This record gives sequence, structure tokens and C-alpha cells, in this order.
Amino acid sequence: MPAKKPLLSIIIPTLNEEKNLPTLLATLKEQTFRDFEVVVADSHNTTDKTKEIALAAGCRVVPGGSVSQGRNNGAAAALGKVFLFLDADVALPNGFFLEDTVNEFIARDLDLATCRVRAMDGDGYDKLFHDLYNVYSVALGKILPHIPGFCFFIKRSVYEAVGGFDVDVKLAEDHELARRGSKIGTFGFLFTQCIPVSTRRFERDGRFTTAIKYILCELHMLTIGPVKSNIFKYNWGHGKQNLSADEVVKK
Repeated sequence: MPAKKPLLSIIIPTLNEEKNLPTLLATLKEQTFRDFEVVVADSHNTTDKTKEIALAAGCRVVPGGSVSQGRNNGAAAALGKVFLFLDADVALPNGFFLEDTVNEFIARDLDLATCRVRAMDGDGYDKLFHDLYNVYSVALGKILPHIPGFCFFIKRSVYEAVGGFDVDVKLAEDHELARRGSKIGTFGFLFTQCIPVSTRRFERDGRFTTAIKYILCELHMLTIGPVKSNIFKYNWGHGKQNLSADEVVKK
């Protein structure tokens, strides 16, 4: 008999994540909820041991590319009815994270969802930035959904109906998908848990610069539409290579 398909497919796009991926995988191993699989979509530009680490931990590994390509490739290989997209630099805060969030997602009959965020590290300014983001995104949730790609729940049926992530979108491709998905499905915040996120982008690119970039990107989406050029010079990756969205696709 064929193996039972899991309820949840956790999909992680990676590019040189040998330092961070083990921490996330360790927190997944500690979860009380066990009806899930892990699919790692590793970029062909990876030069470290990300793939080996994922395979050793029992993950399925598929070819990646850009962030959107990786997520779409992972979803194409996934078996679950619900997808959870995570980034390699997050770490689940406790062993009940999946149990609490999946149960809430199902109980409230949601189609797309995310959690409030909190800074995994950093200083008081980082905490303030994340608190402000929570207030803004929760307040606008019903009219302007925001779902960061580092914690993105979506039913397979809705994901497939809207065609997944748009690979032409260079920045905020996650929020763009959330807005398309919310037109045919129900979006909500999961309040049983928060997701700790890394501040490494703030530290690498500068807090003020990063904040301004996100604000301008939001204004672009509201007035012009999705960001389909690399005007914000978004770079993916934090390891041996930091590649622009276009470079990830070209190489």
C-alpha cells in the first residue's frame, strides 16, 4: 500500500544555509505534531553543505533557484494538503508550535495564514520594528493581507488555484501571493504562537536602509503594482554568495 500522505508539507528554499538550517531542523524534530514532511528546495548556486545537511536530517531535497522558484519547486514535489513555507533562518519557538498553529488553522477554517513576528536576536530597535510591523499588518489584515514568506500557511487548493508564487516579482513576492490568494480564500492571523525571525538582514544591510526599502516597496505595490524590476536591489542569501534575484535565475 502507498504511504499515507502527510497533512502538512513544510517547504524551505535555501541558498548557502549550512549555518542556519540545522537549527530550524532541530526545532522541527522537537514538535509534538508529527504529521508533516520537510521539502528543501536548494538553489543550484549553493556552494556549501546545505543539501547534505538536509538529506542527513531526512528531508526531501529538490532543485531550487530564486526564492519564488524554490518555493514553487518545493510545492510541486510536496504531498500535503497544507503548505507551510519557512525560511532557513527561522527557528520554531517551542515544541507545540506546529500543533497549536495547525489546529488553529483548521479550527478557524482558514485558507491562508501567518503568525505575528518577534525578533530572534538584535536590540531594542529591532523589537520596536517588529512590534510596529505586527500592529500594521494585523490592523490591515482584512483589507490588505501581509504574509511574510518565512511563515506562510496556505492550503494546496488555494495555492494551485492562484498559480503559486510569481517568479517575475523581485521583492515582496510573498505579500503579492497573499493578496491574490485572499481573493478566493480566507486569510487570518494565528494568535496561538509567534514566529521568531532573524535580524541578520538588518545587520547586513542596515536597519534604516532596510526599513526604508520595505516602506517604499509597500508604496510601490499600493500605487504601481508588484515589484517586477530590481529597483530595490534585493539580494538573496547570507552565506558565501549574496546574489540578486536576476543573478540567481541567470546562473
